[in-house]
Amino acid sequence: MTYQTIIVETAEGGVGVIRMNRPKALNALNGQITDEIFTAMEAFDADENIGCIVLTGSDRVFAAGADIKQMADSSATDMMLGDDFTDWSRMSRINKPIIAAVSGYALGGGCEIAMMCDMIVASETAQFGQPEINLGILPGAGGTQRLTRAVGKAIAMEMCLADRRLNAEEAARYGLVNHVFPVERYMDETLALARKVAGMSQVAARLTKEAINQSFELSLNDGLNYEKKNFYLLFGTEDRQEGMNAFIEKRKPTWKNR
Repeated sequence: MTYQTIIVETAEGGVGVIRMNRPKALNALNGQITDEIFTAMEAFDADENIGCIVLTGSDRVFAAGADIKQMADSSATDMMLGDDFTDWSRMSRINKPIIAAVSGYALGGGCEIAMMCDMIVASETAQFGQPEINLGILPGAGGTQRLTRAVGKAIAMEMCLADRRLNAEEAARYGLVNHVFPVERYMDETLALARKVAGMSQVAARLTKEAINQSFELSLNDGLNYEKKNFYLLFGTEDRQEGMNAFIEKRKPTWKNR
């Protein structure tokens, strides 16, 4: 498929890379770019040679929010009938782990799409924010929900009500990002992490991601039962047998992803 707003590459070690590429618009998220992102993710998800997906922008900006020009003249009816944010649920159906590599601004929808990823690696210049209050609106693609779960109520309130921005070190301290690196290293470090994830059993990785995500949806007891179910399911896979045999034989496992 030919993409107009993203660059799609396959990196060494079974890593699929999606780079947002609307530089004049600071990678503002409109219907076209999100559709292309999700389409590329779905293609990588179906590719047995890919074990991990990386979503990134440029060193200057990850994504500086939604495309306001696209929404400026919309009515409430237009927004409800268009229901663009429901389409973002496509990303939640990606089975393979997704890592966001964030440098520069990740604001509004940019912050929200980063939080939809399973991990975030940031450069030292990264800034995270939900500035929608300045436009007389609120975050509409998960900002009030995922941000609160990540950084807690008080910080989420300040970010959404007073346009507080978190720099990279603050985001790491509050648990929003996994790692912070200098700009010249953050992408290499992200790819190294992605290769490590991609080198695991894809079956085990899928069920692990699924179980962790369910912890946000279920009670503790139901979550424990969900985890236990996935744990037992993996005993029906060739990879479980290979992994345990390799451990006993003190060698590196050779995954078959089945």
